Amino acid sequence: MRAYLLRRLFLLAFVFIALSIFAFSLAYLFPGNILNNISGLRQITPEQAGQLTSYYQLDKSYLAQYIAYLQRIFSGDWGLSFSSQQPLLQEIKTLTPATLELAAYALFISFFVGIPFGIIAAIKPEGMLSKSISGLAVTAYSLPVFWWGLLLIMIFSLGLGWLPTAGRINVLYEIPHQTGFMLWDIYIADTPYKGDAFYNALQHLLLPTVVLATFPTTVMLRFTRDSMLDVWQQNYIKTARAKGLSRGQVLYRHGLRNALLPVIRQIGLQFSTLLTLAMITEIIFSWPGLGHWLIDSIYQRNYPAIQAGLLMISTIVISANMSTELLHTYFNPLARKQ
Repeated sequence: MRAYLLRRLFLLAFVFIALSIFAFSLAYLFPGNILNNISGLRQITPEQAGQLTSYYQLDKSYLAQYIAYLQRIFSGDWGLSFSSQQPLLQEIKTLTPATLELAAYALFISFFVGIPFGIIAAIKPEGMLSKSISGLAVTAYSLPVFWWGLLLIMIFSLGLGWLPTAGRINVLYEIPHQTGFMLWDIYIADTPYKGDAFYNALQHLLLPTVVLATFPTTVMLRFTRDSMLDVWQQNYIKTARAKGLSRGQVLYRHGLRNALLPVIRQIGLQFSTLLTLAMITEIIFSWPGLGHWLIDSIYQRNYPAIQAGLLMISTIVISANMSTELLHTYFNPLARKQ
């Protein structure tokens, strides 16, 4: 396990170095002045240009500039946003919890809905219930996220008036920003309307979470079903059945553990998909997250923000994939030899 862990850490370090080189090179690939792209300052006087050139070491080799870039990244100097002229790292720290909160709830739903229904669909694959579940999964898998989100807004927000169309909470509730995770901030806030604010935040959260969870839920369901069917054909399952164990006992003692091992790896893959779909979902529901901010930055040609946003999202995706890979290996010793 130690050798495997060292190999994975070496691979992780290599990926992060490649990612940082790509992020560093974006400042040169974007149009405009290199000093503006790095610093985020819109107007630079000749005196400032000399100071910035020395600070960013632009008069030295690319290697020296890259090392200086890494030092700034680790020290927290990510530059300024073109649009707000605020530190980018501070903006990212404020926005990232909103995206992670939405993605985490969607992943939670896909995990606790997709896996049980995948198991049910695998028990009797030729039955009516299994075919109905598979049919619904294929239909939900084919739904475009943008169209699905607008349809739910038309029905539950504009038609029935049950749920809000945008935002994280009604503006009437003033919740102090402490962690950025809305439900937790409400829980720890010292406000007299905590219960009403919590209910209102859940109402705002429901539609974006359902829209974002639809695609990974169907993937998780189909993957669990296929994995269960594959395990169900193994000899040790047939042996257990021949010993007289019931279908439920075989499923609980021998089937679930082996069938769910590949599903653990899927969690990391689905998390990266979730972050991609979260950008579309945040636009539809005006969710103030990292994806919405990054899309706005692209429209505004806010190059320092694009560079910082890509670096942050890529880091989150790589870290999530590596974490699930290690978790999968921990539960599956055979994977350590690969």
